[in-house]
Amino acid sequence: MTCFANEIAYGIYHGVMAQAYSPDNPNLIEVPVTGLVPGMFVVELDRPWLETPFAIQGFLIRNQQDAEYVAQHCDYVYVDPDRKVSASSLAPNRKRLTAPDTVSVKAEFERVKVDFASAVEVMDGVFSRIRSHRQVDLASLQQAINPLIDSVLRNREALAALVRLKRKDNYLYSHSIATAVWAAILGRHLGMEKSALRQLALGASIMDVGMVDVSTELLEQTNSLTPQQVLEIRAHVAAGLKMVAASDEVSKKVLNIIACHHERFDGSGYPQGLAGNAIPPMARIAGLVDTYDAMLTARPYSAARSSFDAIQELVDSKDVLFQASLVEHFVQAVGMFPTGCVVELSSGEVGVVVAQNPTRRLRPKVVVILDADKRKRIELKVLDLSKYTETGSGTSTLWIARELQAGAYGISPDEYFL
Repeated sequence: MTCFANEIAYGIYHGVMAQAYSPDNPNLIEVPVTGLVPGMFVVELDRPWLETPFAIQGFLIRNQQDAEYVAQHCDYVYVDPDRKVSASSLAPNRKRLTAPDTVSVKAEFERVKVDFASAVEVMDGVFSRIRSHRQVDLASLQQAINPLIDSVLRNREALAALVRLKRKDNYLYSHSIATAVWAAILGRHLGMEKSALRQLALGASIMDVGMVDVSTELLEQTNSLTPQQVLEIRAHVAAGLKMVAASDEVSKKVLNIIACHHERFDGSGYPQGLAGNAIPPMARIAGLVDTYDAMLTARPYSAARSSFDAIQELVDSKDVLFQASLVEHFVQAVGMFPTGCVVELSSGEVGVVVAQNPTRRLRPKVVVILDADKRKRIELKVLDLSKYTETGSGTSTLWIARELQAGAYGISPDEYFL
Protein backbone atom coordinates (compact mmCIF):
# COMPACT_ATOMS: atom_id res chain seq x y z
CA MET A 1 0.00 0.00 0.00
CA THR A 2 1.30 3.47 -0.85
CA CYS A 3 2.01 6.10 1.79
CA PHE A 4 -0.88 8.16 0.41
CA ALA A 5 -3.28 5.23 0.80
CA ASN A 6 -2.00 4.69 4.31
CA GLU A 7 -2.77 8.31 5.17
CA ILE A 8 -6.31 7.96 3.80
CA ALA A 9 -6.86 4.80 5.80
CA TYR A 10 -5.49 6.44 8.94
CA GLY A 11 -7.80 9.39 8.44
CA ILE A 12 -10.86 7.21 8.01
CA TYR A 13 -9.89 5.11 11.00
CA HIS A 14 -9.21 7.91 13.44
CA GLY A 15 -11.80 10.44 12.39
CA VAL A 16 -9.66 12.91 10.46
CA MET A 17 -11.86 12.42 7.40
CA ALA A 18 -15.65 12.07 7.16
CA GLN A 19 -16.76 8.81 8.71
CA ALA A 20 -19.52 6.30 7.96
CA TYR A 21 -20.80 4.29 10.90
CA SER A 22 -22.32 0.84 11.20
CA PRO A 23 -26.12 1.15 11.34
CA ASP A 24 -26.17 -1.50 14.08
CA ASN A 25 -23.27 -0.17 16.14
CA PRO A 26 -22.43 3.57 15.95
CA ASN A 27 -19.06 2.92 17.59
CA LEU A 28 -17.81 1.05 14.51
CA ILE A 29 -16.40 2.85 11.48
CA GLU A 30 -16.95 1.79 7.87
CA VAL A 31 -13.68 1.34 6.00
CA PRO A 32 -13.31 0.38 2.31
CA VAL A 33 -11.06 -2.63 1.88
CA THR A 34 -8.60 -0.42 -0.01
CA GLY A 35 -8.15 1.50 3.24
CA LEU A 36 -7.30 -1.43 5.49
CA VAL A 37 -3.89 -1.23 7.17
CA PRO A 38 -2.12 -3.43 9.74
CA GLY A 39 -3.38 -2.80 13.25
CA MET A 40 -7.06 -2.39 12.37
CA PHE A 41 -9.53 -4.73 14.07
CA VAL A 42 -12.39 -5.83 11.79
CA VAL A 43 -15.65 -6.46 13.66
CA GLU A 44 -18.35 -6.57 10.96
CA LEU A 45 -18.45 -7.31 7.24
CA ASP A 46 -20.50 -5.90 4.40
CA ARG A 47 -22.19 -9.26 3.79
CA PRO A 48 -23.38 -12.35 5.71
CA TRP A 49 -20.48 -14.22 7.31
CA LEU A 50 -21.64 -17.50 5.70
CA GLU A 51 -20.73 -15.98 2.36
CA THR A 52 -17.11 -15.41 3.40
CA PRO A 53 -14.23 -17.37 4.96
CA PHE A 54 -14.24 -15.09 8.00
CA ALA A 55 -15.86 -15.19 11.43
CA ILE A 56 -17.92 -12.12 12.31
CA GLN A 57 -16.60 -12.13 15.86
CA GLY A 58 -13.68 -10.13 14.51
CA PHE A 59 -10.11 -10.47 13.36
CA LEU A 60 -7.00 -8.35 13.36
CA ILE A 61 -5.34 -7.10 10.18
CA ARG A 62 -1.75 -8.11 10.92
CA ASN A 63 -0.08 -7.41 7.61
CA GLN A 64 -0.67 -6.33 4.03
CA GLN A 65 -1.42 -9.90 2.97
CA ASP A 66 -4.32 -9.98 5.42
CA ALA A 67 -5.72 -6.77 3.96
CA GLU A 68 -5.45 -8.12 0.42
CA TYR A 69 -7.16 -11.35 1.44
CA VAL A 70 -10.11 -9.42 2.92
CA ALA A 71 -10.32 -7.41 -0.31
CA GLN A 72 -10.90 -10.63 -2.25
CA HIS A 73 -14.17 -11.20 -0.39
CA CYS A 74 -15.57 -7.81 0.69
CA ASP A 75 -15.97 -4.25 -0.60
CA TYR A 76 -15.94 -2.64 2.83
CA VAL A 77 -15.83 -3.66 6.49
CA TYR A 78 -16.50 -2.10 9.89
CA VAL A 79 -13.59 -1.61 12.27
CA ASP A 80 -13.47 -0.89 15.98
CA PRO A 81 -11.31 2.22 16.62
CA ASP A 82 -10.96 1.27 20.29
CA ARG A 83 -9.19 -1.99 19.43
CA LYS A 84 -6.37 -0.63 17.30
CA VAL A 85 -2.91 -2.18 17.57
CA SER A 86 0.39 -0.50 16.75
CA ALA A 87 1.72 -1.79 13.45
CA SER A 88 5.22 -2.00 14.93
CA SER A 89 4.01 -4.55 17.49
CA LEU A 90 2.62 -6.93 14.88
CA ALA A 91 4.45 -9.99 13.63
CA PRO A 92 5.69 -9.44 10.06
CA ASN A 93 4.18 -12.66 8.76
CA ARG A 94 1.33 -14.93 9.69
CA LYS A 95 0.26 -18.38 8.50
CA ARG A 96 -3.05 -18.53 6.69
CA LEU A 97 -5.67 -19.76 9.15
CA THR A 98 -6.43 -22.91 7.20
CA ALA A 99 -3.75 -24.65 5.16
CA PRO A 100 -4.96 -26.06 1.82
CA ASP A 101 -5.72 -29.74 1.40
CA THR A 102 -2.95 -31.72 -0.26
CA VAL A 103 -4.99 -34.66 -1.62
CA SER A 104 -8.49 -35.14 -3.01
CA VAL A 105 -11.48 -36.28 -0.96
CA LYS A 106 -11.71 -39.53 -2.93
CA ALA A 107 -8.04 -40.44 -2.55
CA GLU A 108 -8.00 -39.67 1.17
CA PHE A 109 -11.33 -41.41 1.78
CA GLU A 110 -9.94 -44.67 0.45
CA ARG A 111 -6.62 -44.24 2.23
CA VAL A 112 -8.01 -43.54 5.70
CA LYS A 113 -10.55 -46.38 5.84
CA VAL A 114 -8.00 -48.80 7.31
CA ASP A 115 -6.73 -46.28 9.86
CA PHE A 116 -10.27 -45.50 10.96
CA ALA A 117 -11.19 -49.16 11.38
CA SER A 118 -8.01 -49.69 13.38
CA ALA A 119 -8.77 -46.73 15.64
CA VAL A 120 -12.29 -48.01 16.35
CA GLU A 121 -10.90 -51.45 17.17
CA VAL A 122 -8.30 -49.96 19.53
CA MET A 123 -10.93 -47.80 21.22
CA ASP A 124 -13.10 -50.88 21.77
CA GLY A 125 -10.13 -52.61 23.41
CA VAL A 126 -9.31 -49.55 25.53
CA PHE A 127 -12.81 -49.41 26.97
CA SER A 128 -12.87 -53.18 27.55
CA ARG A 129 -9.63 -52.93 29.51
CA ILE A 130 -11.00 -50.02 31.53
CA ARG A 131 -14.04 -52.06 32.50
CA SER A 132 -12.01 -55.10 33.51
CA HIS A 133 -8.78 -53.60 34.94
CA ARG A 134 -9.57 -49.89 35.53
CA GLN A 135 -6.55 -48.98 33.41
CA VAL A 136 -6.44 -46.50 30.55
CA ASP A 137 -3.94 -47.35 27.80
CA LEU A 138 -3.27 -43.84 26.55
CA ALA A 139 -0.19 -44.85 24.55
CA SER A 140 -2.13 -47.32 22.39
CA LEU A 141 -4.95 -44.88 21.92
CA GLN A 142 -2.59 -42.05 20.91
CA GLN A 143 -0.88 -44.36 18.43
CA ALA A 144 -4.24 -45.24 16.88
CA ILE A 145 -5.40 -41.62 16.69
CA ASN A 146 -2.23 -40.15 15.17
CA PRO A 147 -2.95 -41.51 11.64
CA LEU A 148 -6.39 -39.89 11.81
CA ILE A 149 -4.78 -36.54 12.59
CA ASP A 150 -2.45 -37.01 9.63
CA SER A 151 -5.53 -37.66 7.50
CA VAL A 152 -7.21 -34.46 8.69
CA LEU A 153 -4.06 -32.52 7.79
CA ARG A 154 -4.09 -33.98 4.28
CA ASN A 155 -7.81 -33.43 3.68
CA ARG A 156 -10.31 -32.17 6.27
CA GLU A 157 -13.41 -33.45 4.45
CA ALA A 158 -12.70 -37.13 3.77
CA LEU A 159 -12.43 -38.37 7.36
CA ALA A 160 -15.43 -36.27 8.40
CA ALA A 161 -17.50 -38.03 5.73
CA LEU A 162 -16.20 -41.42 6.83
CA VAL A 163 -17.10 -40.74 10.47
CA ARG A 164 -20.65 -39.89 9.43
CA LEU A 165 -20.99 -43.07 7.37
CA LYS A 166 -19.32 -45.61 9.65
CA ARG A 167 -21.16 -45.22 12.93
CA LYS A 168 -21.14 -48.33 15.15
CA ASP A 169 -23.76 -49.70 17.53
CA ASN A 170 -21.60 -49.05 20.60
CA TYR A 171 -22.23 -45.36 21.15
CA LEU A 172 -19.51 -44.80 23.74
CA TYR A 173 -16.46 -45.73 21.72
CA SER A 174 -17.75 -44.74 18.27
CA HIS A 175 -18.66 -41.34 19.76
CA SER A 176 -15.19 -41.14 21.28
CA ILE A 177 -13.48 -41.60 17.92
CA ALA A 178 -15.91 -39.22 16.22
CA THR A 179 -15.33 -36.42 18.72
CA ALA A 180 -11.58 -36.86 18.33
CA VAL A 181 -11.99 -36.38 14.59
CA TRP A 182 -14.27 -33.35 14.87
CA ALA A 183 -11.88 -31.80 17.37
CA ALA A 184 -8.92 -32.35 15.05
CA ILE A 185 -10.82 -30.81 12.14
CA LEU A 186 -11.66 -27.69 14.15
CA GLY A 187 -8.13 -27.55 15.58
CA ARG A 188 -6.63 -27.70 12.11
CA HIS A 189 -8.93 -24.91 10.97
CA LEU A 190 -7.75 -22.80 13.90
CA GLY A 191 -4.14 -23.34 12.84
CA MET A 192 -3.00 -25.62 15.68
CA GLU A 193 0.36 -27.37 15.36
CA LYS A 194 0.37 -31.17 15.03
CA SER A 195 1.57 -31.70 18.61
CA ALA A 196 -1.37 -29.66 19.93
CA LEU A 197 -3.79 -31.51 17.64
CA ARG A 198 -2.58 -34.80 19.10
CA GLN A 199 -3.29 -33.66 22.64
CA LEU A 200 -6.65 -32.23 21.64
CA ALA A 201 -7.76 -35.38 19.83
CA LEU A 202 -6.52 -37.65 22.60
CA GLY A 203 -8.39 -35.66 25.23
CA ALA A 204 -11.56 -35.62 23.12
CA SER A 205 -11.39 -39.37 22.60
CA ILE A 206 -11.06 -40.14 26.31
CA MET A 207 -13.11 -37.38 27.95
CA ASP A 208 -16.14 -39.63 28.54
CA VAL A 209 -14.18 -42.59 29.86
CA GLY A 210 -15.88 -42.19 33.24
CA MET A 211 -19.16 -43.23 31.61
CA VAL A 212 -18.11 -46.87 31.99
CA ASP A 213 -19.32 -46.55 35.58
CA VAL A 214 -22.81 -45.48 34.53
CA SER A 215 -25.32 -48.29 34.07
CA THR A 216 -26.61 -49.07 30.58
CA GLU A 217 -30.16 -48.79 31.88
CA LEU A 218 -29.57 -45.23 33.00
CA LEU A 219 -27.82 -44.23 29.76
CA GLU A 220 -30.75 -45.58 27.73
CA GLN A 221 -33.49 -44.21 29.93
CA THR A 222 -36.16 -42.40 27.90
CA ASN A 223 -38.07 -40.62 30.65
CA SER A 224 -36.85 -37.61 32.62
CA LEU A 225 -33.93 -38.17 34.98
CA THR A 226 -34.34 -37.76 38.70
CA PRO A 227 -32.01 -35.33 40.51
CA GLN A 228 -30.08 -38.32 41.87
CA GLN A 229 -29.68 -39.80 38.38
CA VAL A 230 -28.40 -36.47 37.07
CA LEU A 231 -25.74 -36.48 39.78
CA GLU A 232 -24.82 -40.06 38.89
CA ILE A 233 -24.24 -39.16 35.28
CA ARG A 234 -22.33 -35.99 36.13
CA ALA A 235 -20.02 -38.05 38.34
CA HIS A 236 -18.44 -39.48 35.17
CA VAL A 237 -16.21 -36.39 34.98
CA ALA A 238 -14.52 -37.05 38.34
CA ALA A 239 -14.37 -40.80 37.65
CA GLY A 240 -12.70 -40.23 34.29
CA LEU A 241 -10.20 -37.80 35.76
CA LYS A 242 -9.22 -40.29 38.43
CA MET A 243 -8.66 -43.09 35.92
CA VAL A 244 -6.72 -41.04 33.38
CA ALA A 245 -4.64 -39.18 35.97
CA ALA A 246 -3.24 -42.54 37.07
CA SER A 247 -1.75 -43.07 33.59
CA ASP A 248 1.89 -42.28 32.92
CA GLU A 249 2.84 -38.98 31.27
CA VAL A 250 -0.67 -37.64 30.76
CA SER A 251 -0.57 -33.92 29.97
CA LYS A 252 -2.37 -31.20 31.89
CA LYS A 253 -4.17 -30.18 28.71
CA VAL A 254 -5.70 -33.66 28.35
CA LEU A 255 -6.78 -33.59 31.99
CA ASN A 256 -8.29 -30.13 31.46
CA ILE A 257 -10.36 -31.48 28.58
CA ILE A 258 -11.74 -34.28 30.74
CA ALA A 259 -12.38 -31.95 33.68
CA CYS A 260 -14.06 -29.13 31.74
CA HIS A 261 -15.75 -30.51 28.60
CA HIS A 262 -19.19 -30.08 30.19
CA GLU A 263 -18.55 -26.49 31.28
CA ARG A 264 -20.51 -23.95 29.23
CA PHE A 265 -19.65 -20.44 28.11
CA ASP A 266 -22.43 -18.81 30.16
CA GLY A 267 -21.47 -20.67 33.33
CA SER A 268 -24.40 -23.11 33.18
CA GLY A 269 -22.25 -26.22 32.82
CA TYR A 270 -20.70 -28.59 35.35
CA PRO A 271 -18.93 -29.61 37.54
CA GLN A 272 -17.40 -26.21 38.43
CA GLY A 273 -19.74 -23.78 36.68
CA LEU A 274 -16.84 -22.12 34.85
CA ALA A 275 -17.67 -19.41 32.32
CA GLY A 276 -16.05 -17.69 29.35
CA ASN A 277 -12.27 -17.67 29.21
CA ALA A 278 -12.05 -19.50 32.54
CA ILE A 279 -12.78 -22.65 30.55
CA PRO A 280 -9.51 -23.98 29.05
CA PRO A 281 -9.44 -23.44 25.27
CA MET A 282 -9.15 -27.13 24.36
CA ALA A 283 -12.04 -27.96 26.69
CA ARG A 284 -14.18 -25.35 24.91
CA ILE A 285 -13.46 -27.11 21.62
CA ALA A 286 -14.11 -30.55 23.12
CA GLY A 287 -17.43 -29.49 24.60
CA LEU A 288 -18.63 -28.08 21.29
CA VAL A 289 -17.72 -31.12 19.18
CA ASP A 290 -19.04 -33.50 21.86
CA THR A 291 -22.44 -31.81 21.61
CA TYR A 292 -22.38 -31.74 17.81
CA ASP A 293 -21.65 -35.45 17.46
CA ALA A 294 -24.24 -36.38 20.09
CA MET A 295 -26.88 -34.49 18.10
CA LEU A 296 -26.00 -36.48 14.96
CA THR A 297 -26.54 -39.79 16.75
CA ALA A 298 -29.88 -41.48 17.40
CA ARG A 299 -30.31 -42.24 21.09
CA PRO A 300 -33.13 -44.02 22.98
CA TYR A 301 -34.38 -40.65 24.18
CA SER A 302 -33.84 -38.54 21.04
CA ALA A 303 -33.78 -38.89 17.27
CA ALA A 304 -30.69 -38.04 15.28
CA ARG A 305 -30.65 -34.52 13.89
CA SER A 306 -29.50 -33.68 10.41
CA SER A 307 -26.13 -31.99 10.04
CA PHE A 308 -27.85 -28.74 9.10
CA ASP A 309 -30.15 -28.83 12.13
CA ALA A 310 -27.25 -29.68 14.46
CA ILE A 311 -25.20 -26.79 13.12
CA GLN A 312 -28.18 -24.45 13.39
CA GLU A 313 -28.65 -25.44 17.04
CA LEU A 314 -25.00 -24.63 17.71
CA VAL A 315 -25.38 -21.28 15.97
CA ASP A 316 -28.40 -20.52 18.14
CA SER A 317 -26.30 -21.20 21.24
CA LYS A 318 -23.46 -18.78 20.40
CA ASP A 319 -22.06 -17.04 23.46
CA VAL A 320 -24.61 -18.90 25.58
CA LEU A 321 -23.43 -22.49 25.67
CA PHE A 322 -20.45 -22.10 23.35
CA GLN A 323 -18.04 -19.32 22.40
CA ALA A 324 -19.42 -17.60 19.30
CA SER A 325 -16.13 -17.49 17.40
CA LEU A 326 -15.57 -21.23 17.95
CA VAL A 327 -19.03 -22.01 16.62
CA GLU A 328 -18.40 -19.90 13.56
CA HIS A 329 -15.03 -21.49 12.89
CA PHE A 330 -16.57 -24.94 13.30
CA VAL A 331 -19.20 -24.10 10.69
CA GLN A 332 -16.40 -22.94 8.40
CA ALA A 333 -14.50 -26.18 9.01
CA VAL A 334 -17.31 -28.72 8.43
CA GLY A 335 -19.85 -26.75 6.37
CA MET A 336 -23.57 -26.27 6.84
CA PHE A 337 -24.07 -29.33 4.64
CA PRO A 338 -20.96 -31.48 5.27
CA THR A 339 -19.35 -33.65 2.65
CA GLY A 340 -21.19 -36.98 2.48
CA CYS A 341 -24.66 -35.55 3.14
CA VAL A 342 -27.56 -36.67 0.93
CA VAL A 343 -29.50 -33.56 -0.14
CA GLU A 344 -32.47 -32.55 -2.22
CA LEU A 345 -32.07 -29.48 -4.41
CA SER A 346 -34.66 -26.81 -5.09
CA SER A 347 -35.08 -28.42 -8.52
CA GLY A 348 -36.24 -31.67 -6.89
CA GLU A 349 -33.04 -33.47 -7.88
CA VAL A 350 -31.22 -35.55 -5.25
CA GLY A 351 -27.49 -35.85 -4.79
CA VAL A 352 -24.53 -36.12 -2.45
CA VAL A 353 -22.34 -33.27 -1.22
CA VAL A 354 -18.84 -34.07 -2.46
CA ALA A 355 -16.88 -30.90 -1.61
CA GLN A 356 -17.22 -27.65 0.29
CA ASN A 357 -16.91 -24.09 -0.97
CA PRO A 358 -15.04 -22.33 1.87
CA THR A 359 -16.43 -18.91 1.00
CA ARG A 360 -20.01 -20.05 0.23
CA ARG A 361 -20.80 -22.55 2.94
CA LEU A 362 -24.48 -22.89 2.03
CA ARG A 363 -23.49 -23.74 -1.54
CA PRO A 364 -21.19 -26.78 -1.74
CA LYS A 365 -20.49 -29.00 -4.73
CA VAL A 366 -23.09 -31.72 -5.26
CA VAL A 367 -23.05 -34.79 -7.50
CA VAL A 368 -26.60 -35.25 -8.79
CA ILE A 369 -27.75 -38.88 -8.71
CA LEU A 370 -31.55 -38.70 -9.12
CA ASP A 371 -33.52 -36.43 -11.39
CA ALA A 372 -36.51 -34.35 -10.29
CA ASP A 373 -38.77 -37.42 -10.59
CA LYS A 374 -36.37 -39.35 -8.29
CA ARG A 375 -35.19 -41.59 -11.13
CA LYS A 376 -31.50 -42.49 -11.29
CA ARG A 377 -29.63 -40.46 -13.85
CA ILE A 378 -27.82 -42.35 -16.59
CA GLU A 379 -24.92 -39.92 -16.35
CA LEU A 380 -23.89 -38.20 -13.14
CA LYS A 381 -23.38 -34.47 -13.12
CA VAL A 382 -21.49 -32.35 -10.60
CA LEU A 383 -22.98 -28.97 -9.73
CA ASP A 384 -21.05 -26.20 -8.00
CA LEU A 385 -23.92 -24.37 -6.31
CA SER A 386 -21.75 -21.29 -5.76
CA LYS A 387 -21.80 -20.73 -9.52
CA TYR A 388 -25.54 -20.24 -9.70
CA THR A 389 -26.27 -16.54 -9.82
CA GLU A 390 -28.73 -14.78 -7.57
CA THR A 391 -31.96 -13.24 -8.82
CA GLY A 392 -32.88 -9.61 -8.33
CA SER A 393 -34.56 -10.57 -5.07
CA GLY A 394 -31.28 -11.96 -3.74
CA THR A 395 -32.30 -15.61 -4.12
CA SER A 396 -30.03 -18.16 -5.78
CA THR A 397 -31.42 -19.90 -8.86
CA LEU A 398 -30.49 -23.32 -7.42
CA TRP A 399 -29.96 -24.25 -3.80
CA ILE A 400 -30.19 -27.06 -1.28
CA ALA A 401 -33.83 -27.37 -0.20
CA ARG A 402 -33.21 -29.90 2.56
CA GLU A 403 -30.87 -32.54 3.88
CA LEU A 404 -32.19 -36.11 3.66
CA GLN A 405 -31.64 -39.00 6.02
CA ALA A 406 -28.52 -41.08 5.42
CA GLY A 407 -29.36 -43.88 2.98
CA ALA A 408 -32.34 -42.05 1.47
CA TYR A 409 -33.41 -43.57 -1.86
CA GLY A 410 -30.83 -46.30 -1.31
CA ILE A 411 -27.96 -43.89 -1.96
CA SER A 412 -24.59 -44.82 -0.49
CA PRO A 413 -22.62 -41.54 -0.43
CA ASP A 414 -19.16 -43.14 -0.40
CA GLU A 415 -19.72 -44.36 -3.97
CA TYR A 416 -19.81 -40.83 -5.27
CA PHE A 417 -16.70 -39.09 -3.95
CA LEU A 418 -15.31 -38.10 -7.32
